[in-house]
Amino acid sequence: MPTLFPQLYKAPARPALRFGDSGGEADEVIDYGRLAGAARSLALRIADARRVAVWATPSPHTCVGVLAALLAGVPAVPVNPRIGDGELAHILSDSTPSTVLAAPGDDLPEALAALPRADVPLESEEPGTEVRHPADATEPDENRPALIVYTSGTTGPPKGVVLPRRAIAVTLDDLADAWGWTGDDVLVHALPLFHVHGLILGVLGPLRHGGTLHHLGRFSPGGVAAALEAGGTMLFGVPTMYHRLAEVLDGDGAGREGSAARLASALRGARLLVSGSAALPRHDHERIEAATGRRVVERYGMTETLMITSVRPDGASRPGTVGTPLRSVDVRLVDEQEKRIEESDGETVGEIQVRGPNLFTEYLGRPDATADAFAGGWFRTGDMAVRDADGHYRIVGRKSTDLIKSGGYKIGAGEIENCLLGHPAVAEAAVTGEPDPDLGERIVAWVVPAADGPRPGAEELAGYVAGRLAPHKRPRTVRFLAALPRNDMGKVMKRELSHG
Repeated sequence: MPTLFPQLYKAPARPALRFGDSGGEADEVIDYGRLAGAARSLALRIADARRVAVWATPSPHTCVGVLAALLAGVPAVPVNPRIGDGELAHILSDSTPSTVLAAPGDDLPEALAALPRADVPLESEEPGTEVRHPADATEPDENRPALIVYTSGTTGPPKGVVLPRRAIAVTLDDLADAWGWTGDDVLVHALPLFHVHGLILGVLGPLRHGGTLHHLGRFSPGGVAAALEAGGTMLFGVPTMYHRLAEVLDGDGAGREGSAARLASALRGARLLVSGSAALPRHDHERIEAATGRRVVERYGMTETLMITSVRPDGASRPGTVGTPLRSVDVRLVDEQEKRIEESDGETVGEIQVRGPNLFTEYLGRPDATADAFAGGWFRTGDMAVRDADGHYRIVGRKSTDLIKSGGYKIGAGEIENCLLGHPAVAEAAVTGEPDPDLGERIVAWVVPAADGPRPGAEELAGYVAGRLAPHKRPRTVRFLAALPRNDMGKVMKRELSHG
């Protein structure tokens, strides 16, 4: 298999990493020569490790640490720096890392501090020597574990998803094909570095293609504008981030977050805006496109599959869809008996199943869970979707939390959520199902009212949905909240709503 990072040693003076939200001299910039030297030095030190935990702060040390592990062929376990003690104890006992990688001076939780520690350098430990690809270096086998990324644990203790090197390479190359991603691109984002979106797409993607990552450290509309003005060509974000951008573009909070005109100009200058990890509401799609003339591209993937589909930026506008399958991925919809659904009518709901070289190899130490996740070689995603005549998929929700069976109908929560977000008095919305003796399940809407203006009534919102969708999709219950519970990636935690 070719090297995972074919561009690493080719242009040592090219910027590889930029951290900071100023877009100027205050940012820390690390070129490819410096990055390769630091990572290779650390790789030599950890070459005999069984696995390494990486204290995944939003810093260049995380990038160097993960790159070093990949160069050494040692599986890396990214650890959320905001993790709770109980979850951390489970991950450490499950993955049994022999070493923890962290920035010098990082204060680690007690459980991690008990492990042997390797401080991550940002310079080569052999200064003055030319950094080039070692002539005797052998690339680890493509099926060798590269990363072990833990799931969110919504249905039990988090499971360690073992991602092989081939899955990373295939996904990043498929995205390069879909998006025209090259070494000339500067990717701007402020995503966490312990999960697929921020780490694999957001860090390893630029390094594989020979481009530059500009990480803001923390998200802000002003930081986004500054980074794009400084040469950023691509922006990755989650829906909550794009929602904040849309608010600024609308003039909401402009004094706090920066100038709407400046942000619009900066976004207009980027060649690609990508949203993922959850569905971007249609209302935010429309607000951003109206202000900038640019549309946001959505893609779809999971920890176990990496990327599955994407909207093509050179194709027709498809707000509300996640596009068509990437070139290396096979996708099908199946019914409740796991029979393939042939209809592409935009209405028939089925579960997405996937096969291809992008898949994980196993749940660490869980052969039972691994076997249960597959049906004849197809991975069961648990996501429900419809497919239109052009082959574009639209996610309607998770099988476990977002598919509502009410009055004989199968109803996707996402369609109702998008509708509610079109109401001017609704700031946020989530939809779940609750047991109902007559309907089987009734539709429940959880609504955060807009800060300005009168609070909408429950009957008003139910009627609003019924008038725009179908009567059987109207919420039977509306509950108002100050905020929706979300995880670090901005996804609404619906189980907390149902059991709160």
